[in-house]
Amino acid sequence: MAVNPSTTARNQFFKELKPRCVSINDLTVRSPDKKASAKDLIKVTEELSALLDCQIAQDVSVLDEKLADYIFFPLSNILRHQQHYPIRLTEITIRCFRTLVDHGWKSKLPKELTQQVLLLLTFIIAGVPGQDGQHRIPEETELESFKTLTSLVKASGSSPIGAAALVEANAIPALGHAITVVLEGITDGRTPVIQLEALQALGALVTAIKDQTALATFLPGTVSSLSKLLAPPASHKTQKKVLIQGIDTLKHVLTKVLGDIKVRGILNKPASYDKVEKVAERTILSASWLKATTAKVKLALASVLKLRSHSSEEVQAALESLCVTLLDECHQSLSDASSILVETAMILSNDNDQESIYKTSLTDLARIYPELGDAIKTTVYNWVTSLPRIVQSSEEKTKQQAMRNLLKGKYFITTLQIDSSVLNDSLAVSLRDSAVALVVESKSGNILSELTSNALESSSKSLTETGEVAFFQPVLIAQETARSTRATLLNLISKIGSQSQRIRLAGDMLSYVREFDGPTQVTSYWLAFELVKSTLSQSSELDDFLDFSMATETSDGSESAFQELYTFSVAILDSQAEAEDIDWEMQAIALEVTTYAASRMREGFRPELIDVLYPTATFLGSHIPQLRQHAIISLNSIAAACGYPNVADLIIDNVDYMVNSVSLRLNTFDISPASTQVLRLMIRLTGPRLIPYLDDVVASIFAALDNYHGYPLFVESLFSVLAEIVEQGARSGNLLLEGAPRSISHRKASPEVATVGDLCGILDERHERQRKRRQEQLEFEQLERHPDRPFKASDATTAIDKGGVDDEETSNTEVEKPPPPKTRTFQLLSRITALTQHYLTSPTPTLRKSLLNLVATVCPALSPDENDFLPLVNAVWPVLIERLYDPEAFVVVAASEALCALCGAVGDFLSTRFKTEWWDNELGKWCRKVRAEALRSRERDKNRGRGNMRTTTATLPFGKGRQEGSGGIIIPTRNADGQLEIGDAGKEIARFTGGSSVTGGAGLGHFAQAVQVWDAVQNLLVAIVSFVRIDDDIFDQILLLLVDALEPDNTEARTALEAVDADAVWLFMYERGMLAVEPSTCPILAGVEFAAV
Repeated sequence: MAVNPSTTARNQFFKELKPRCVSINDLTVRSPDKKASAKDLIKVTEELSALLDCQIAQDVSVLDEKLADYIFFPLSNILRHQQHYPIRLTEITIRCFRTLVDHGWKSKLPKELTQQVLLLLTFIIAGVPGQDGQHRIPEETELESFKTLTSLVKASGSSPIGAAALVEANAIPALGHAITVVLEGITDGRTPVIQLEALQALGALVTAIKDQTALATFLPGTVSSLSKLLAPPASHKTQKKVLIQGIDTLKHVLTKVLGDIKVRGILNKPASYDKVEKVAERTILSASWLKATTAKVKLALASVLKLRSHSSEEVQAALESLCVTLLDECHQSLSDASSILVETAMILSNDNDQESIYKTSLTDLARIYPELGDAIKTTVYNWVTSLPRIVQSSEEKTKQQAMRNLLKGKYFITTLQIDSSVLNDSLAVSLRDSAVALVVESKSGNILSELTSNALESSSKSLTETGEVAFFQPVLIAQETARSTRATLLNLISKIGSQSQRIRLAGDMLSYVREFDGPTQVTSYWLAFELVKSTLSQSSELDDFLDFSMATETSDGSESAFQELYTFSVAILDSQAEAEDIDWEMQAIALEVTTYAASRMREGFRPELIDVLYPTATFLGSHIPQLRQHAIISLNSIAAACGYPNVADLIIDNVDYMVNSVSLRLNTFDISPASTQVLRLMIRLTGPRLIPYLDDVVASIFAALDNYHGYPLFVESLFSVLAEIVEQGARSGNLLLEGAPRSISHRKASPEVATVGDLCGILDERHERQRKRRQEQLEFEQLERHPDRPFKASDATTAIDKGGVDDEETSNTEVEKPPPPKTRTFQLLSRITALTQHYLTSPTPTLRKSLLNLVATVCPALSPDENDFLPLVNAVWPVLIERLYDPEAFVVVAASEALCALCGAVGDFLSTRFKTEWWDNELGKWCRKVRAEALRSRERDKNRGRGNMRTTTATLPFGKGRQEGSGGIIIPTRNADGQLEIGDAGKEIARFTGGSSVTGGAGLGHFAQAVQVWDAVQNLLVAIVSFVRIDDDIFDQILLLLVDALEPDNTEARTALEAVDADAVWLFMYERGMLAVEPSTCPILAGVEFAAV
């Protein structure tokens, strides 16, 4: 007879069970000392638990209700006397019982056993009610008890008999106590794992209880405990998994008790039945109960739904599921709470439009229930009207959440095709007021700070090749802390409704721009631009396809709205005269609108440059850093959009009306400091290429100078433009035409030393001249004698000679060719230089200095054409040399630099002028005075430093060829230490350790005014010696003045002086001990003895 494999496994399992069950029974029943047998009992029970787990893992079908009864019998003795055993034994026993329930009894669990074990588990977890002392069990035991409780309730509820047994009259107290213990575990659980298991037990209890009356009885306490768990502040400390499980449990409880299907009997009862019900007062499930319960549930939901601000997406998804489920399954019973449920569901709705077709959404419910559509519209209207108030709060997250909510609300309005004129009108006002509030708040806490200004793009490299795109810095709501709020507002603007709705909103904003002023005007202008920009940048083909009535209006309306916005922007840019009445934010936004128009039209925007290029460039001179930065980015972007490689090419290509605009303002005296700065920056940007086109501008500047020469600041600003023209024109490579004379070097060169070869060459040239003279004398004598040739030949020869004479006469009488014409740049620079002579006597020192710098810059550029430049120098010289005696030190320095440049440009042309100035106007005396002041300044600084440091420097006397009292020859030598020694026979030796005789010591030193002036005068004297022919007397005085500049580390002065008279310089330095001469050795000659020197 074949044996069933399951029977074999069962028998084998029973053989292993029996000894352990018998051992447990003996230890619990027959052992007199419970504590003594506890250790052995724990060991056997653990083996039993391990055996059960192993068998379940191998073959769970072996374990049935009979084996469960057999195993539970000895375990019941442990549970019966569990207070006498360690809690560890109780925990193992409960685990074994849970295994028996899950895999043994299952739905066949006896109802008496269910009631007993249910009560026992509650006593283990929470203690026996009414007992004194604090009941505290380990966390592991409490967790195992909740797990066993969950398994027990599930097994009991899986059969009709077990479910009925739970709500029997005698079992209701135990059930109520069990629910109370579970709720305490949910709210006061020591660990999140215990709270999760308690929530599982509560869900199992709600599922197992089939009696609606019993569920209604336990509903208030259940909802109260769950709301305590889920509502702040407790929810802030609760783990995410516990919150999600608690929300799911609350959803399960409410739908199980208050679902429309569960209470349809109450909802369908007539009103007259309530009076009879009140008289009877026997049933709990009545209309009054439902009304009172829903009111309390609404309060609980109001606190629970605050979780919508939780950071976890899983918690938000669970809360959204709760709202949608209650709106669906409890639509009638919880109709009073539909508003908060709808609002929360809208806030928590997913941004993705692709929702699962198997999942019910709020949009689906709104299509089924019209009252939900009305609730959505009401909610959106409340959000719209409350937005200006919310954005005034200090919390940035609150502002951003309100904007995101409004965006989601508009999505529902658009999706459900809800049309409301009141809502549309209030939306425009709300957007304007909210943005104004944000702008005012940002202004109140924002201090205008200097921004880093990038240089204008002037390189030849194309912007389109580099790929660098500059973006405008925010004008409104530009604070760092409000950056995310601004991004959220822009996202709201770009997605708020369809294209036609945004065009309508933009039109409303433009109306506000014309009606209001101040922050409201600026904000409305910005909103209009952002709305139009979002409409033009987004293409919604689906909207155009479905919304046939708006298709034509959208395509034409967006362009017309942008054209109106662009026209208004150009008017703002062009209104420079009323610039004080316009906020700089308006001008910055107008620059952004213009740049956006250029980016859309590309090269088609070039005709518009006539109106916008000069006003845009004018903002480069603004005193507001942000506006300057906007102008820079705008010019770069417009140049790139119109196809120009850089801004310089943009200005050059449109220079005609740029110059006309400047000239028109100069001629009408409608000029501002910003305009002159713009013109100067424009010239600097474009370089020499723009100079030939500025003749009209220079003429207008000359006219303005003639009329307003009494206004120093205005004259100085105009001359700054002329100085920029000179600086850029001097760099021009086409300053002179081809064939014109080039610059000549006037630097004096050292005379070459004559050699024997040079002398031989001179003698050879002399002999050659004598030979030619004798030959000419012989030829003349031959002409006086009788001719040796026939007369015809002689006539022909005569004719030839006459022809030669005629040619010579013709060449002598030939008219000299006129010089080549001058370029426009050359003519402009000449006119500007000639004008400076009238303003070098200006009372403003800074203007005098700038004009002197202008002269220094222009001299090298004009010097090649001496025919025009020398008369100009003759005209400028009188006022220029006078500036050398100016009371302001920096003007004297600038005059010295200008004279240095003039010396290098014209050279010997200034010889007689400097001679006259040196002797007649005592220039030499003035130079000595300047040097003396520098020496006194040095002495003062030296005296200040003597208190801290003393020096042993020996100074040499200026202007003396010998030491006082010495009649011998001074011999400078070097000692063994390398120091320079000066002395003669029988006299004391002085040591020279070096150092400048003018600068050094403490105090200002080289930065003192007297020292700086003397440095400039030294450079002037060096330039005079280097380029101008001077008399020997003047040379000697200059050599004496430049004694300090003849140090070894200053080779420029020495080289210039040696080029004129090297011997004089050597002797001068030798007499003053400034030359290092090695000690001489006595010559050696046979029969001769030389004396030591």
